Amino acid sequence: MTWKIGGEAGFGIISSGTMLARAYSRAGYHILVTNEYPSLIRGGHNVVTVRIATEPFESLNRDVHILVALNKETINLHKQEVAEGTLVVFDPKDGEPGASDFPKKVVLVPVPFKDLVTQLHGEPVMRNTVALGVTVALIGSDFEMLATVIRDQFRKKGDEIVNQNIAIAKAGYDHIKQTFGTETSMYLSQVQKKEDQLVINASEALGLGAVRAGLKFAAIYPMTPINALIGFLADHAKSLGIVYKQPEDEIAGINMAIGASLAGVRSMVATSGGGFALMVEGLSLAGIVEVPLVIDLGMRVGPATGMPTWTEQGELQFAIHAGHGEFPRIILAPSDAKEAYTLTIDAFNLADRFQVPVFVLTDKYINESQWCVPKSYVTGEVVIDRGKLVKDGLVPLEGTSSFPRYRTDTEDGVSPRSVPGVAGGQYFANSYEHNEEGHVTEDSAKRIAMVTKRMKKLAAIEKEARPPTVFGESDAELTFVSWGSSRGPILEAMKLLAKNGKKARLIHYSWLYPFPSGETMKLLSPATRLIDVEQNATGQLAALIREHTGILIKEKMLKYDGRPFYPEEIVEKVI
Repeated sequence: MTWKIGGEAGFGIISSGTMLARAYSRAGYHILVTNEYPSLIRGGHNVVTVRIATEPFESLNRDVHILVALNKETINLHKQEVAEGTLVVFDPKDGEPGASDFPKKVVLVPVPFKDLVTQLHGEPVMRNTVALGVTVALIGSDFEMLATVIRDQFRKKGDEIVNQNIAIAKAGYDHIKQTFGTETSMYLSQVQKKEDQLVINASEALGLGAVRAGLKFAAIYPMTPINALIGFLADHAKSLGIVYKQPEDEIAGINMAIGASLAGVRSMVATSGGGFALMVEGLSLAGIVEVPLVIDLGMRVGPATGMPTWTEQGELQFAIHAGHGEFPRIILAPSDAKEAYTLTIDAFNLADRFQVPVFVLTDKYINESQWCVPKSYVTGEVVIDRGKLVKDGLVPLEGTSSFPRYRTDTEDGVSPRSVPGVAGGQYFANSYEHNEEGHVTEDSAKRIAMVTKRMKKLAAIEKEARPPTVFGESDAELTFVSWGSSRGPILEAMKLLAKNGKKARLIHYSWLYPFPSGETMKLLSPATRLIDVEQNATGQLAALIREHTGILIKEKMLKYDGRPFYPEEIVEKVI
């Protein structure tokens, strides 16, 4: 069942989606929440979509089964999305739509939102609370399931606010039971709860993974869509024993994080494309100083400011090629909140092991969408690998008092690194080319030695590169290729294709650079019909595949309107 609520910004649209998701997730259902909002300080149209199911699923589908319109604009903007039999909930005081206003036959459900709030002495914004009570009744669930979430949501505001919100939600619930008591078309099947689940977006999951991986310092300037990460780190910094610093800009942020990493703690930054453009000089500094650094690059629609509150996968090639000069880096791309958690832990370990910047490439869709993640998924044991970080037994170079921080005789190009303040571990670290102790040099032989040392890491990293994940059968007639957040809609599309008798498989990349060319050759060479699916205009993954394997993917399904893929549109374009 897919539920959509729309209304004017400032009327609790997004929070209502989160509360509904929590109610059903706690009961054992599987949920996914997405939001849409314009890039405005105030006003504009806000929308939240929640899909609820008894079994796991990978993405939203296109049809809407309950549409809650808190203003007339919502109906005008979303009437084309209704399915046959959709319940359209509206306030008659906003104007009553007719059956002819919709492309399919719907069931009109008038609810006096404004009157119910007024009768219970509530504020106009509390119409969203009425909507939650109405929704729970239309889905056929017990009201207490919602009341528990309301108590948790407003507990800090005191009993009076809690009780008022519960009363207002109950008024909406009772109105449906009394007026539409025979309407059961959207009743959800009962589900057996298996374990506790978190309702979490990828930014929060990334923050949780970072903390479990030993994060101690984060310098992040606010920028959509990574702001939920800031909220998580700032809210819990004291209890978690970490430092969150909001710098004056992104340049300062990455330089602070580099300094923290030099001091020996795990550090990270997060930003979007415009902010990362400012960080690029610092990225090269990290490359030559060889510090571990994790970068969450949350993509949105560009270029320039573009459409800053919408989603796109337009910065893969930017992340690969950013920075002046040549130095290794690693790029990972999670497809949902679960992978955001696990890949962030991996990112910190890889950054330390190879002493390179590691990108976690997210996008607005997963940064702000909410999934249910089993609590056990994020409470298991986490292995922390600090690589060649040494704190004792340090021996300076013969005839000097300096530690050979940039030794060139290592097989993998990764040198032991020390922590400032440790006896025998002192060395120079700045932005210039240097010798083994970090002293500035312009000697040609030493330059060659240092470049060779740094680039040896690429060969070592390539041995660790993870092959793409394969979904589906090897004899499929269709082979999709994707990365990041496009995975979910493709997997749902494959289910629909199977119902139509078409076999499909997916070759999906979460490790993107250094590119796993050998495994790619094995997987894609025998494929019959290859289809590249990406949210950009140029097919950046397809270009990467051709660059490293010579395989040309001619058929591309590219979307760049700021909205994520729907499974149905993938099926329509394939068939």
